[in-house]
Amino acid sequence: MEETKENLAFKGVAERLTLGITRILESMPGVVDVRFAEREPAEKRSLLSWEQRNTCILPEDLRDFYLTADGFTLTWNVKLDNECVPLGCMMVNSVTRLSPLLQPVSLFSLPNAPSLADVDWDESGSESGLEHAPSAPHFDSRSRIFELDSCSGNGKVCLVYKNCTPGVVAQQSEIWFLDRSLCWHFLTSTFTSYYRLMITHLGLPEWQYSFTPYGPSPQAKQWASLFQPLTFRSEPSLADPAGDPYLNKLDPTKAFKGKAKVPAPKKKQSAQCGLGSTAKSQGSMGRHVGAKR
Repeated sequence: MEETKENLAFKGVAERLTLGITRILESMPGVVDVRFAEREPAEKRSLLSWEQRNTCILPEDLRDFYLTADGFTLTWNVKLDNECVPLGCMMVNSVTRLSPLLQPVSLFSLPNAPSLADVDWDESGSESGLEHAPSAPHFDSRSRIFELDSCSGNGKVCLVYKNCTPGVVAQQSEIWFLDRSLCWHFLTSTFTSYYRLMITHLGLPEWQYSFTPYGPSPQAKQWASLFQPLTFRSEPSLADPAGDPYLNKLDPTKAFKGKAKVPAPKKKQSAQCGLGSTAKSQGSMGRHVGAKR
């Protein structure tokens, strides 16, 4: 009985953490193997240790998240031609893996060794060039950056503290996306808003690039169109005159199956024989008429 109560309690917590997205994914055609990793809550002392070690105060919403579950991992696959292909991945690193993006310089490193600070530059705004856009983080001591998600190698989602002073505890944080070209893109000002974005985009590949000027790759756009995340919008050229975009209602379980060869219809021999006999009779009658003439 106690184990049953614990399982029900965990299911309730998992339902609240995932916002019911597991049921939505399982109901989608072609989606298989939806897995949510169980995580124990983080201890308060580990949170305090992280704050003291990094001279930063965790945001209140992120602290509450870690006190509920020490990290988040939800993955799902899609079945194409009887093969399971990994596709969706939603991840938030645990407290122990919330490590600084910029590691301290080793004593044994060369004095002129290149670092991320070498590619840093000063700009009035972010990469978009807007006047009211938030200023981009820096790779030097002015910013303290911690990795929340590695994005499967397509970039990094980071918890960023800007305008930092050495020896002073940083309190204000934002969520930024660092793409593979080392350009910063603002996502949200709070962890709660970012968490909702991650759930809404279903963890599809390269969904973070929707907040960049150049957008995700064509393949990622196809996946987004196929599974219709709530934030996906088709291009204006694909919309009809009434302004409604063409929604993709493709069923991958049927669309990606091999095309079966349709057998050629068998010709009815009885009908052919009947036609042949009438043609022969008409030909013989024609010859008889010609001979009489």
